[in-house]
Amino acid sequence: MLDHLAFTAPEPKVIAGAKSDWELVIGMEVHAQVASNAKLFSGASTMFGNEPNANVAFVDAAMPGMLPVINEFCVAQAVRTGLALKAGINLRSAFDRKNYFYPDLPQGYQISQLYHPIVGEGEIIVDMGPGVARKVRIERIHLEQDAGKSIHDMDPTMSFVDFNRTGVALMEIVSRPDIRGPEEAAAYIAKLRQILRYIGTCDGNMQNGNLRADVNVSVCRPGQYEKYQATQDFSHLGTRCEIKNMNSMRFIQQAIDYEARRQIAILEDGGSIVQETRLYDPDKGETRSMRSKEEAHDYRYFPCPDLLPLEIEQAWVDDIGATMPELPDEKKARFVKDLGLSEYDASVLTAEVADAEYFEAVVAVAEDGKLAANWVINELFGRLKKEGHEIGQSPVSPVQLGGIIKLIRSGDISGKIAKDLFEIVYTEGGDPAAIVEARGMKQVTDLGAIEAAVDEIIAANPAQVEKAKANPKLAGWFVGQVIKASGGKANPAAVNEIVARKLGL
Repeated sequence: MLDHLAFTAPEPKVIAGAKSDWELVIGMEVHAQVASNAKLFSGASTMFGNEPNANVAFVDAAMPGMLPVINEFCVAQAVRTGLALKAGINLRSAFDRKNYFYPDLPQGYQISQLYHPIVGEGEIIVDMGPGVARKVRIERIHLEQDAGKSIHDMDPTMSFVDFNRTGVALMEIVSRPDIRGPEEAAAYIAKLRQILRYIGTCDGNMQNGNLRADVNVSVCRPGQYEKYQATQDFSHLGTRCEIKNMNSMRFIQQAIDYEARRQIAILEDGGSIVQETRLYDPDKGETRSMRSKEEAHDYRYFPCPDLLPLEIEQAWVDDIGATMPELPDEKKARFVKDLGLSEYDASVLTAEVADAEYFEAVVAVAEDGKLAANWVINELFGRLKKEGHEIGQSPVSPVQLGGIIKLIRSGDISGKIAKDLFEIVYTEGGDPAAIVEARGMKQVTDLGAIEAAVDEIIAANPAQVEKAKANPKLAGWFVGQVIKASGGKANPAAVNEIVARKLGL
């Protein structure tokens, strides 16, 4: 289904330093909040926007004697994500305790999966332009619980903690260092978000923190990345710094660019890069040090004694696989092959699952993919974007838009009348066919009436006739006059044919 894509090797972003050229190497750890009504180890709600500390069960608050109970639906969501990323599913996985102290972590540890994740190696195909794509390898996906939120701006003398997010299920999706530039990093996040939304495992709301990324950035000399590929020795890639909790594709690109140039300046000045965690300040457009980068041993990982190893059956995984929807790349390829759409139009229409569903519902009524694509993209999307609305807020239903297109195809209305009809349906609603009938908008297809109108215009404009005979391009003036005289209802094709015949062109 993806034969129309040309896979290319990652092309590095080359940055010219003061002394020599450098290449960028990027790996990403994306934290995607699992779309679930309950948390990973408790039945507490995951509803966003509730009052602080309203979504907290005893186990979330680390009350003595409270034991975690795994949420089977969250496990299924992780498996579904793995299948979508063509990853191996581990039938046996286990949870570990990641120990650190912070006020928003009431247990004093986070339950995660370091040693035995539920999902193994996979890949994401990143679109980098028409017909061009790259593969970014996925190292693993593991389940873990989220921490709470510290609040420092309510009272200058105090800090507060909201435990609503504590225990919410996260999927940490870890890539290999295959990303070679800021634009590719943003495209990777966009593609991952698209897939997660298609399969319904994460809503991808970056503004609410439901999808956020830790971005690992390092720089190396040209040729070093190839050595890493041959040996899998990370020392060839340079010391990495991690930019924490990025939730904007634009800021991700800005942060990577700044961080790369910061590292290059240090290295060319004879210094060395300190492996650390940094934060990005979008107001100043710079990264700043947050803390030294911890290694696994700093967190004193050990198997969680409160949870048995998680064992699932292949039949259960197969059942989940049988319910997988059509993925965006497959849908895009089908639109190109079966409906004759361009790569660009298919990309636009499959960008969001709701857009694709709307378009397919229009096609089902209109029975013309190309014409439906033109109207959905140019007329509907254009109008919705202008008004700041999503497809779910469209006042024109797929049945209504498909009905307008059917009227065009049947010859009942012209393209110009169709735009007037679209405006009526958009602002007032109603059945397109009924509106055309009630308001007398049907296209004039009576050849006798059109011929009479053409004769009248020709007779009244002899000078223009001579000009048109000398320059046939000017015949369009007569077509415009006839359509104008008919109130825009005359069939343009019929008018063109009759005008050409009458003028002997």
